[in-house]
Amino acid sequence: MTMDPKREVTSVGLVALVGELGAYTGATVDKAYLYDDSLVRLKMRDYERGRIELLVQVGETKRVHVTEPEFVPAAPDRPPNFAKMLRNRIAGADLAAVSQHGFDRILEFEFRRGDEDTTVVAELFGEGNLAVLDESGAVVDSLSTVRLQSRTVAPGAQYGFPETRINPLEMSEDQFRAAMADSDTDLVRTLATQVNFGGTYGEELCTRAGVEKTMDIAEAETEDFDRLYEEMRDLLDRLREGNTEPRLYREDGDPVDVTPVPLEEHSHLESEAFDSFNAALDTYFRSLSEAEAEPETGSESAGPDFDAEIERRERIIEQQEQAIESFQEEADVEREKAELLYANYELVDEILETVREAREAGHSWTDIYERFEAGAEKGIEAAEAVTDINEAEGRVRIEIADRMISLDPRSGVEKNADRLYTGAKEIESKREGALEAIKNTREELEALENRREEYIKADDSEAETESMEDRDWINRDSVPIRKPEKWYDRFRWFRTSDGFLVLGGRNADQNEELVSKYMEHADRFFHTQAHGGPATILKTSEPSEPAKDIEVPEQSLEEAAQFAVTFSTVWKQGRYSGDVYMVEGDQVSKTPESGEYLEKGGFAIRGDRTYFNDTPVGAAVGITCEPETRVVGGPPEPIENQAETAIRIEPGRYAQGDVAKRLYREFRERFADTTLVRKVASPDEIQKFMPPGTSRMREE
Repeated sequence: MTMDPKREVTSVGLVALVGELGAYTGATVDKAYLYDDSLVRLKMRDYERGRIELLVQVGETKRVHVTEPEFVPAAPDRPPNFAKMLRNRIAGADLAAVSQHGFDRILEFEFRRGDEDTTVVAELFGEGNLAVLDESGAVVDSLSTVRLQSRTVAPGAQYGFPETRINPLEMSEDQFRAAMADSDTDLVRTLATQVNFGGTYGEELCTRAGVEKTMDIAEAETEDFDRLYEEMRDLLDRLREGNTEPRLYREDGDPVDVTPVPLEEHSHLESEAFDSFNAALDTYFRSLSEAEAEPETGSESAGPDFDAEIERRERIIEQQEQAIESFQEEADVEREKAELLYANYELVDEILETVREAREAGHSWTDIYERFEAGAEKGIEAAEAVTDINEAEGRVRIEIADRMISLDPRSGVEKNADRLYTGAKEIESKREGALEAIKNTREELEALENRREEYIKADDSEAETESMEDRDWINRDSVPIRKPEKWYDRFRWFRTSDGFLVLGGRNADQNEELVSKYMEHADRFFHTQAHGGPATILKTSEPSEPAKDIEVPEQSLEEAAQFAVTFSTVWKQGRYSGDVYMVEGDQVSKTPESGEYLEKGGFAIRGDRTYFNDTPVGAAVGITCEPETRVVGGPPEPIENQAETAIRIEPGRYAQGDVAKRLYREFRERFADTTLVRKVASPDEIQKFMPPGTSRMREE
């Protein structure tokens, strides 16, 4: 059964979003707009971030997030009265705070201005509504008027919040148990309604806790409630701390959900990771609008979509592989903890017995922890092992053999160990599920690649009479996208004017990997004299080919040297040149001289060096259309020759991300097919080819 796309941000999602939106406090409102679909747009500006576009929609679709300026809708011809009122109230005001009302789907935006303070309340539930309040909490105006026995939202009246519901953020374990026990339905429905957690996250908690979601409350044990509460607290604490791993989920290529953390309930869906929940929301709702706006298309437009689908599945496979490895590591750790409990049985039993006796005698958790601290000062082994006590969960944390283990004093050593063994088995079952999922994804990927090849052949056949040199890619309304993944994409790279592949590490780990795994004796190794730069390798052969001891043209060597100095600390320091040396691959070693030490990412160089003194920094970013459609970056001369269009950059004072967005906008203006730039040259993709540190577009 196909999953219906979610059109609302959940209460759980708002917990994560509020923390991220707090980063925009201090921004000043320039103007407010209102669109027909109950969408309010606040155009703001910030000293550090520049222009900020906040979208709040409370119609059929209910969302809140910041978006990029190029994605905002055009301003309406005539602002409606509500927009005029909003401009009068908050134009020139600073965003002072963003908060969630309890655990409800209600956000409050507080704006401060010298003459008056204003609060904008966004109701993201039911029919949706937006209310503007003055300093006293009275409604200045609202999109909809609400007059109920329980609450009123109308101009001139005090704003009435909906009846207070249970707030899981503030629930103690006893309150949680009471709310669960007070139900007469199953576990998942109780979590969704009684605990106010919603259906999706109610099911997720059951899955994470390892309990049957359809189990009747009357059949549930205390341990079931304990595990559910522990999972709920862990999730909410993680979101409040900003520890998110946002995911956008798709089914058959269409967006269906967006979450601040990966959900096991969605493990069967395609997923895309994001750095922030705000970015995930922005992409999700924009993709949702595009998917619904696009009419059924024929084969003419189906081709370019293959690459996006293939890219998604490749990302999914990478995530699944990482998950499989992570699951096994987690299972091994849990099993090791259980074995440590048995290996230190008497010590652990003494700790558990001490806590039980103290609790039965009426001692508080604070008293118990202080007793352990006093014992540790006296050198008592059992007391020294105790590192912390979680009063809310009634757990004692101990450290054995550098492993932190949480113990339930109400159970003995065996039951605590059994809980860890059970946890390891549950994690391993997730691993089995991930293995099956990755198998399915690989089959989908293979089918897509076959379909793409058929499309490319058909496209090439139609274009057989058209000369490649005569194609004006800049002015073509539709550019076919061909972006095969390369093994070296995760490194820094470019092709020299003579076609040699040059690779550079993005960090110490990649430097180590390049030298130990990919460098052959006939390759050339470059590095700056200044400390802090990538291990740069000019490949004289592909990894699948035997090493070739060949003469490399001087121009390619100079370009590789320029690449090495550009992506080093020389650029970061705002300097325009630096010295670079070159050696053969077999002159590089990880074995230090006697009495010396090599730090991670460092190498020992033996023998003579060839120097490229006062090598100028230089970088350009471009977009190629044939034979591949992609972003390229590196020294200006080869990039400008290889790309359909390119832009030079130089050391400057603007943040890397800001310059990447400027390049993105410039590329969109250059190409008639603006979707090409969006699909292959996003600001994030452009940023991968830019030197680290601040820069600016070079003025020609």
